[in-house]
Amino acid sequence: MTGALTQAHRLDEALQERTESNRVFFEAEAERLARVCHLMAERFARGGRLVAFGCTPGARSDVRHVAVEFVHPVIVGKRALPAIGLAPDAVALLAEPDDIAMVFGDDPEARAAVATARERGCLTLGFAAVGAEWQFRPPSGDPSVRQELVETLYHVLWELVHVFFEHRGLLEGRQAARVHDTGASSFLYPFLAEAETDLDAVLEDVRRSVLAKAAEVGDLRAQTLTDNRGTLAAAAKGIRHDFEHGGKLLALGNGGSATDAMDAVADFRLPPDPAWAARPALDLTEDPAILTALANDIGTDAIFARQVIAYGREGDALLALSTSGNSSNVIEALGEARRRGLRTVAMVGYDGGRVASEELADHVVVTRSEHIPRIQEAQASAYHLLREFVETGS
Repeated sequence: MTGALTQAHRLDEALQERTESNRVFFEAEAERLARVCHLMAERFARGGRLVAFGCTPGARSDVRHVAVEFVHPVIVGKRALPAIGLAPDAVALLAEPDDIAMVFGDDPEARAAVATARERGCLTLGFAAVGAEWQFRPPSGDPSVRQELVETLYHVLWELVHVFFEHRGLLEGRQAARVHDTGASSFLYPFLAEAETDLDAVLEDVRRSVLAKAAEVGDLRAQTLTDNRGTLAAAAKGIRHDFEHGGKLLALGNGGSATDAMDAVADFRLPPDPAWAARPALDLTEDPAILTALANDIGTDAIFARQVIAYGREGDALLALSTSGNSSNVIEALGEARRRGLRTVAMVGYDGGRVASEELADHVVVTRSEHIPRIQEAQASAYHLLREFVETGS
């Protein structure tokens, strides 16, 4: 019982730290984020691209995440924007003057790539002291909390850069339209119908929207960690047992959830706390040759299940991430994992979808929202604490 109480106390403490860090960070940075959204929109309007880069496995998961969000928008009515994730050494070859360079990490290679991007005329953004024009430094000593704040930040940039496309008169080099239609975004951003020439007013509305989105994820994080505290504790205890008996962890997801699987695996292999053990973990989204071969020759439903057949053994564990809980390839993989004797853990959004309603996993963590960016941000807190509890739980 003492161990359970200690773990419950730690979850409350972790939630409190995240809530306060989230509030402090976005209250301090909301105005600057609004201005960066405007500058990014100008770059995109001139034909620029988002070029993200980083070196470490954890940094690369964010690189891939921000790129896929811009290229493949998950909110109906948002346009796709050009973005790519690169290794730092590719910046010198591929960065162009109107691009937006976003760096993750603070290693020497990242700093050198930032300097190169600035020389090329790119707009540069970073999340540490790396020499970028715009630096946003999360106020936490916990690397997991910092990652969660940065993930919310780049989701917010992606969501709100679109506001300025609806005010073309505010974009350098573009001509304001006479007729403005807010379209599908009107219920989210009613200020879009205001005058095209009042930049300060639009910036103020975007600033307020940043704060609203930060508050939303704060509430959703609290729901996720509070409602699912028993599930997280049980899942962590089971996964620790699997590791202690020679098992490994497999992780998977689609799109942004694939990059979250990358992040989870990076944390198991390279612990954020040096006191924790490195654990064997496989990212089933990692190999594009395998994924594209299976998708092309068999179909996308099989891309994870076939890998569970290849790599999964009785006594292993599978972590599946899905915002909907209905993705066919995730459901197929969970079914295959159960047939082979793997422990199954699923983190899902909305109402949990089929995964929750049909009890397709041993442990199901439900984040109750229909807003995909916020779901992923709250799920990051859940798998970060799952990782911690594997090492520190009773």
